[in-house]
Amino acid sequence: MSPGTTKSQQWQWENAVAGSAAGFATVAVMHPLDVVRTRFQVNDGRVSHLPSYRNTAHAVFTIARSEGLRGLYAGFLPGVLGSTISWGLYFFFYDKAKQRYALNREEKLSPGLHLVSAAEAGGLWWSRTLALAPIADAVRTIMKEEGFSALYRGIVPGLFLQVSHGAIQFTAYEELRNVLVDLKNKRSKIHHQNPDKLLNSVDYAVLGATSKIAAILITYPFQVIRARLQQRPSGGVQRYTDSWHVLRETARFEGVRGFYKGITANLLKNAPASSITFIVYENVLKLLKLTRKND
Repeated sequence: MSPGTTKSQQWQWENAVAGSAAGFATVAVMHPLDVVRTRFQVNDGRVSHLPSYRNTAHAVFTIARSEGLRGLYAGFLPGVLGSTISWGLYFFFYDKAKQRYALNREEKLSPGLHLVSAAEAGGLWWSRTLALAPIADAVRTIMKEEGFSALYRGIVPGLFLQVSHGAIQFTAYEELRNVLVDLKNKRSKIHHQNPDKLLNSVDYAVLGATSKIAAILITYPFQVIRARLQQRPSGGVQRYTDSWHVLRETARFEGVRGFYKGITANLLKNAPASSITFIVYENVLKLLKLTRKND
């Protein structure tokens, strides 16, 4: 530990490093399904020039056949850079919030404080990474054709989505993790073991997937609204003016089902992606803690 660096600060940076590693690994493995999800979300069935896909498998096959591997990994570089940076920041802010709320507390944080910590981390993450979203050629093209404001179209549902989604996911993860640790402690001959010794990669995979599914089911409509607001205009005319307009039009022409278009691809991509995220995060964190102890 360098002079002037507290254990608390070092721990937060270890979380940031582990989060960045998790973000990189997740995108590297799961990016093709993200491409499919986005294409489903922006297709409301009323625009003829957009390709139609019957299901997720058909979409993957069609894109691979017509566009090759390059099509399935379209936007990979900004995606992997964004994920690496944003997950590092998110885990950093989340751990910092938890430590503040846990100050002078020896007991575990309550579900309410986990929710507040995750929501706070989501808000801070959004404010720090908002400027990183637009990248290179996409920025120049969008600004030239639609103006600066187009770069931030969908910011309201996006902000609500990010804060609420992360809060739900991390609260579910922490609470399910506590339940699992308690169950394993009861079965163990050595009670009150360190959670790091009780939990393994399979446990992290299950916890990550389960918490992600809960968050997706609750917040998915906001993803559809954001995606449609951010859709490039057809013939120079923007299809939707604001979130309320998307809500009305989607409900009118597609019903409730319209708000869950592409959710299969989303679940297939994000449930295992969340498993990968937490497997890598927890194991890298264990490695960093072990390295620190050996220094």
